[in-house]
Amino acid sequence: MTRIVQKFGGTSVADVDRIKNVARKVKAEYDKGHQVAVVVSAMAGVTNSLVRYCQDVSPDYDAREYDAVVSTGEQVTTGLLAIALQSLGVPARSFTGWQVPVLTDKAAGKARIDTIEPDRLKACLEKGIVPVVAGFQGVDEDGRTTTLGRGGSDTSAVALAAVLKADRCDIYTDVDGVYTTDPRFVKNARKLDRVTYEEMLEMASLGAKVLQTRSVELAMKYRVNLRVVSSFEENPVGTIICDEDDIVEKEIISGITYSRDEAKITLAGVRDTPGVSAAVFDAMAEANVCVDMIVQTDSSDGKLTDMTFTVPQTDLKKALASLESRRERIGFSSLMSDTDCVKVSLVGVGMRTHTGIAGKMFKALSEKGINVQAIATSEIKISVLIAEDYAELAVRALHAAFHLDRKEEG
Repeated sequence: MTRIVQKFGGTSVADVDRIKNVARKVKAEYDKGHQVAVVVSAMAGVTNSLVRYCQDVSPDYDAREYDAVVSTGEQVTTGLLAIALQSLGVPARSFTGWQVPVLTDKAAGKARIDTIEPDRLKACLEKGIVPVVAGFQGVDEDGRTTTLGRGGSDTSAVALAAVLKADRCDIYTDVDGVYTTDPRFVKNARKLDRVTYEEMLEMASLGAKVLQTRSVELAMKYRVNLRVVSSFEENPVGTIICDEDDIVEKEIISGITYSRDEAKITLAGVRDTPGVSAAVFDAMAEANVCVDMIVQTDSSDGKLTDMTFTVPQTDLKKALASLESRRERIGFSSLMSDTDCVKVSLVGVGMRTHTGIAGKMFKALSEKGINVQAIATSEIKISVLIAEDYAELAVRALHAAFHLDRKEEG
C-alpha cells in the first residue's frame, strides 16, 4: 500500500470551491487504495490579514502571541477540508500542530522542527482515516504554539513525509512545476521534468518561489520523493525533485532565478588591517542578519579599503544600525546603502563538469550593457548583483544565451 503526503498551499484552498476541489483530489488517491495524509496552508490572504491585526494592535507585539494569532488560519482550513472529505464519504479528521504533536524550538515566528511524534497520524492511516494537518505550526516544550516562518507549510509536509516514511510527497500549488525561469519574464520558459535536490535548494534560496528552502533541505537530508504539481490540472505531471543519480540526461544549466529582496551596503575608508572584516561580520551575526555577496577592493596604500556586501532588504535597517553603533571600533569613514539592485543567478549541476559558463554569462550581460556590481559562486551556481531596472532584460538575455527554451544537446 502506497503512503502519500499531499500538501496544498494558500491558492489551492483560497475559497470553499477550491477546498472542495482539493477534497476531490485527495479522494482520487484514497480511492486507489493509498494511505493519504494531507497538510494545508491558510486560505489565500488570511495570514496577511492576521499579521496586519497584530501590527495594528501594537507594532511592538509579543512574538509568541503573534504565533498564537497567525496560526489560526491553518486551523480553519483543516476543519473545512475534513468536512469536505467527509461529505464525499472519505473518513477524515483535522489536526493542529500541537495535536500531532509537531515539537519545535522556542524561536517564535521562525521555529525549527525538533521532532514529530507520528503515532496518532499512523493510527489514523492504518484505520483508513485521512489526517488533515495544519502546516506552518508546531508547539514548543512549554506548550506554546509556534510558527515556522512564511512558507513553512512546505517544511511541515516534507517533515511529515519523512517521519511517516511516505512513498511520495506531492506539493500542490498554482504552478504546474518548476520552470527554467519565471514564465512572466520569458514566455518560452520550459517546465523541467526533473530537478536535483541541490539545484532546487539553490533555486529556492536564490529567489524561486515554488518551494521553501528549508523544505528542500529536509527532502534532501531524508531523501523524500518530492513532486511539485498544479492543483488546477486534472492529471498533473509536474516536476520531480530527486537525487542527481536519478537524472539520466543532466542539463548544464537548469534554471535562472532572480531575487529583488537585496540591499547593498558599502563601508568606505575601512582600515585595511587584520580583524576588521571579523568585526564587520560579527556585527551582522549579532544583529541576526544573513550576509550574501562580499566584495573588498585592494588598498593602494595598504591603509584604507572599501568593503561591499549584500543583505536582505528586510534586514537593512538593523544592519545599518548595528554597523553605526560599532563605527569607532570597526573604523570606517562612511556608510552607504542601496536597495536599487537585484540578484540574478544561473543554477545547474552541469557547472561541475563544463567550463566557460561564467564567461558566457558575463558576455551575455555585457552585450546588453548590464554592469555587474558583485559576484558570488558555488559549485553549481553563479550569482551577480545588477541594477534592478535590468532584471527582466538580464533574465531574458541569459535564458537565450544558454538555450533554455530547448534541451541542451550533447
